Amino acid sequence: MRDLAVLRGEIQTWSDLSDNVSSTVELFALAVEEDDETLSEQLRHDLDEYTQSVNALEFELQLSGEYDDRAAILYVKQGAGGVDAQDWAEMLLRMYTRWAERRGFGADVLDFTPGDEAGIKSATIKIDGKFAYGYLRSERGVHRLVRLSPFDADNRRHTSFALVEVLPEADESEEVKIKQDDLRVDVFRASGNGGQNVQKNSTAIRLTHLPTNLVVAVQNERSQAQNREVAMRILLSRLVDLDMQKKAEERAKLKGEHVSAEFGRQVRSYVQHPYQMVKDHRTDFQSNDAQAILDGDLDELLKSYLTSQMESASAPSNAIR
Repeated sequence: MRDLAVLRGEIQTWSDLSDNVSSTVELFALAVEEDDETLSEQLRHDLDEYTQSVNALEFELQLSGEYDDRAAILYVKQGAGGVDAQDWAEMLLRMYTRWAERRGFGADVLDFTPGDEAGIKSATIKIDGKFAYGYLRSERGVHRLVRLSPFDADNRRHTSFALVEVLPEADESEEVKIKQDDLRVDVFRASGNGGQNVQKNSTAIRLTHLPTNLVVAVQNERSQAQNREVAMRILLSRLVDLDMQKKAEERAKLKGEHVSAEFGRQVRSYVQHPYQMVKDHRTDFQSNDAQAILDGDLDELLKSYLTSQMESASAPSNAIR
């Protein structure tokens, strides 16, 4: 039913665009016939609008991965850098939330651990919208920030790191299944702000998947049952992602490609001092408007990575035959 709804939506989008273009063509022909120049501005505006729509739809047609049309579960965690890194992790979380808002996507917090003095230690959010995972899968990896630290009394330049993971939202129909015998469940008291319920009751859940040693801890919800449900959703998504990585490694080896540990690689640098720049180290895409990107203007960065991946996939194999 989900796949059917997606296909209907795609057909309706193209059908509406086709109807609009046809109407504009008829209006243009009428304006020419009657030598009416008053419609020129409206026709020019319509042409620009349709061109942008076609370009966007054409790009989306390339998002054909198995999970690209899914919602994304995005995990942000502080890296090296102390309080600055916790603040940086919160800045990244805000950046992705703003990007979702710009696109009209939903952004729901699944888990949130505040920092000691500022920022966050980690957070997990679900971003729900058309091709959310397809766009955001490019964000996996280590993100680096260089700036004058607001937490340094001497106003010195600091470098901070944060880790971003992006998972496709999983559902009950997945081939990957979780057996209850493979789970270890631990309960504990949630930390941080949360009122008396958090302080007195063991509502937080930690799930350990024994075969893979994957660990998911959730403490954001008020009840143990809610935290367990969220933790199971995240764990299933992590298992799906692990299965995807294994398949990708197998395909790469068959093609004779070098397989790198992309998860731990620094993927992007954000510089706010002594100059303004954001650079993606995988594509060499650069922007001098770091603040706009931190405010959620991510589309060009995301598209540059996805385009480079598509070009790499279509390039001739280097395998020795």
